[in-house]
Amino acid sequence: MLKDITLGQYFPGDTLVHKLDPRTKLILTMVYLIALFTANSLLTLGMVALFLILVIGVSKVKVRQMMKGLRPLIFILTITGMLNIFITPGEPIFTIWRITATWEGLTRSVILVARIVMMVMGTFILTYTTTPMALTDGLERLMRPLKRIRVPVHELTLIMSTALRFIPTLIEETDKIMSAQKARGADFETGNLVKRAKALLPLLVPLFMSAFRRAAELADAMESRCYHDGEGRTRLRQLKFERRDVLTCLVGALLLAVIISLVVMGL
Repeated sequence: MLKDITLGQYFPGDTLVHKLDPRTKLILTMVYLIALFTANSLLTLGMVALFLILVIGVSKVKVRQMMKGLRPLIFILTITGMLNIFITPGEPIFTIWRITATWEGLTRSVILVARIVMMVMGTFILTYTTTPMALTDGLERLMRPLKRIRVPVHELTLIMSTALRFIPTLIEETDKIMSAQKARGADFETGNLVKRAKALLPLLVPLFMSAFRRAAELADAMESRCYHDGEGRTRLRQLKFERRDVLTCLVGALLLAVIISLVVMGL
């Protein structure tokens, strides 16, 4: 299960999505999420889904890899969908023990589950096609106006990118600790949910120790290279908007405008 979590990983490529400026991808992701949560019908949601499929096709990210990243959410999606089917009032489909499933609940469940899945997949596309360093630079450039009100933009973006970068590392470390404890007789797969949760408690101490050790090593490495924040820092790669970035932003703005127009018209 832990190996199925792919958030934070980067898959190199030479596609149009990979070549886009990180600021463009961040802006497009925000526009996509706004359009996704604005869509309130199967029509508008379908349009957002077509846009996502187009981006996935252009990025050449394997659909199997995307589905693998969704596996940890299957339980949550199932519970969410079932609850909406049975608790939403409307025209009944069938009744079990005084609990009635409705057509309105089914529609709402489909929309909600699809929205969660597409939200996660859109986030995956951002991290799969953008390096943590590029994300850091893009976030810092977008948040630069906040420096005027004394917001530590560089420090915040560095923390965010470092946390994102170390998600796969911590998952790998957790998997190694679990394998070592299984070899010593630990059981993480049998029993009810409470028993399994208790069995995971012994993982916390070595996992936290490993995380603190890696944090100390990273701090030492940064200090030994005379790292400093604030003004005066230079970058090897300068961010520059190109024609493809402008066209991509226009496509995202057009999608959002169409979705908002359809919602206003009640479609």
